[in-house]
Amino acid sequence: MARYNTPFEIHVHGQVSLRGDVNYEHLQDALKPLWKYAGGRSLADAVVSFYEDEPGIQFDAKDHVLQMCWTVEGDDDFRQVLDEMCMNLNDVALTGAAIEVTFYDTDFEDEDEDTDPEAESRDDFIMLFVGPDPAAIMQVQRDLLVQDVISLMERHFDGAELGGVVAAVDQLFSQRFNDLVNSLQLGKPPRGSGGLGGMGHGSGGRKPRHLH
Repeated sequence: MARYNTPFEIHVHGQVSLRGDVNYEHLQDALKPLWKYAGGRSLADAVVSFYEDEPGIQFDAKDHVLQMCWTVEGDDDFRQVLDEMCMNLNDVALTGAAIEVTFYDTDFEDEDEDTDPEAESRDDFIMLFVGPDPAAIMQVQRDLLVQDVISLMERHFDGAELGGVVAAVDQLFSQRFNDLVNSLQLGKPPRGSGGLGGMGHGSGGRKPRHLH
């Protein structure tokens, strides 16, 4: 289904390890919010990305891996689609995984001479998390946060000096997990966005597209 005058090109990027019993039909059900939004009648109708140089949506049946590097035209209503997709992927995921979603403002181009130099794009970036249970989701959140913190602090400190920083991050996530257990919500995976949300709009320049 063609969409006209859409304010965003929306790029979904991530890799999710799936349980061994998950087949194409299960994945098609899990990704139904995506392919319905794209106007398809099945997953096969929507696996191709808006950009030909992107792999799109791929299912590696041998290794049981879902890979997404897929762009669709859309609006802010796509955020609801993401919420539904994450809840569905929680049911088929083997381990925790991160999914990056970038909203590119189609009315704003850095190299467009007609663009108002004072204008800011409505670009947005969201990091989503899926997994079979809260512990798996928190583990991938923790790993990404440690990577970011170490990468930032290694500009000023030797990596061997940062053990205390990693321990502090682990303590924060341990406390979060304990709070979740104590709240009696352990049996219900958290919403797809987990504890880390998106970054601001249009700050620090546009986020580059993934290259392959």
